[in-house]
Amino acid sequence: MSKNFAVIGVGGYIAPRHLRAIRDTGNRLVAAVDTKDSVGVLDQYSYDVKFFTEIERFDRHLEKLRRGPEEDRIHFVSVCSPNYLHDSHCRLALRVGADVICEKPLVINPWNLDALEEIEAETKRRVHTILQLRVHPGLIQLRESLQSSKDIHDVELTYITSRGPWYHVSWKGNHEKSGGVATNIGIHFFDLLIWLFGPVGGIKVYHKDDDKMSGFIELERARVRWFLSVDKNDLPEQAKIGGKTTYRSITVDGKEVEFSEGFTDLHTRVYEETLAGRGFGIKDARPSVELTHDIRSAEISPLDTLPHPLLRK
Repeated sequence: MSKNFAVIGVGGYIAPRHLRAIRDTGNRLVAAVDTKDSVGVLDQYSYDVKFFTEIERFDRHLEKLRRGPEEDRIHFVSVCSPNYLHDSHCRLALRVGADVICEKPLVINPWNLDALEEIEAETKRRVHTILQLRVHPGLIQLRESLQSSKDIHDVELTYITSRGPWYHVSWKGNHEKSGGVATNIGIHFFDLLIWLFGPVGGIKVYHKDDDKMSGFIELERARVRWFLSVDKNDLPEQAKIGGKTTYRSITVDGKEVEFSEGFTDLHTRVYEETLAGRGFGIKDARPSVELTHDIRSAEISPLDTLPHPLLRK
């Protein structure tokens, strides 16, 4: 039986992946909201979507549907709004009787997870999030191969995704609204590393500014040197020569982990898992939310451990 979906933040960059996932899992988009009205993309999915530019009117509409016939009420709300609004919009969805599928990061600060858990218990509804690297076939295979060993691995994470001046003018450049580089572009990879190598034992941060961050994480079964950047000048030469604007790399004991392919439908796979009752909830999201919060709060450490190669340039 198909479910009725509503989307918060439908005019944003990530929303089309959620719209495709809703359609491709056989469900129906019935309502959407965004403060910006450039949302012609909706016509690719349905001509019957109620659209709002004010969250209050959207909330009222969902409450009206909740009190109406079962076949009209909203079953899921997909949250694609700016990071700092995620917990507020998740609460809205829970209070109108819907489950939630929230884009990363689920929240910026760990204590917001505690509040969401309380409202989950009150409403008997669930908050799910998008941890799409956990459904990547190659990374699932890697995790399975790692489970048989208790060895401590040396891991290097590099993620550079070029952004222009707009980035720092927008909410993404405001640390209080985005969580900064570690949260906004790094949280998926930190979640992946914890999922692969176990819980965090300790951290060190060697560099942090508005464009880039770098540090060291001790995990149960790994020592991780990491580097994150939105500065195009940090791209390796091979990426520049190929005209690429993004570079992602994870090496384990010097061997490259191949996961460059297979990214196109990961949101849809997460939706499939969520609808089947196997989604990622608050408990799954908590370790990486706590880690990125600790990274943001950490003092700069002296270089007492060999740092990431890009930090030594």
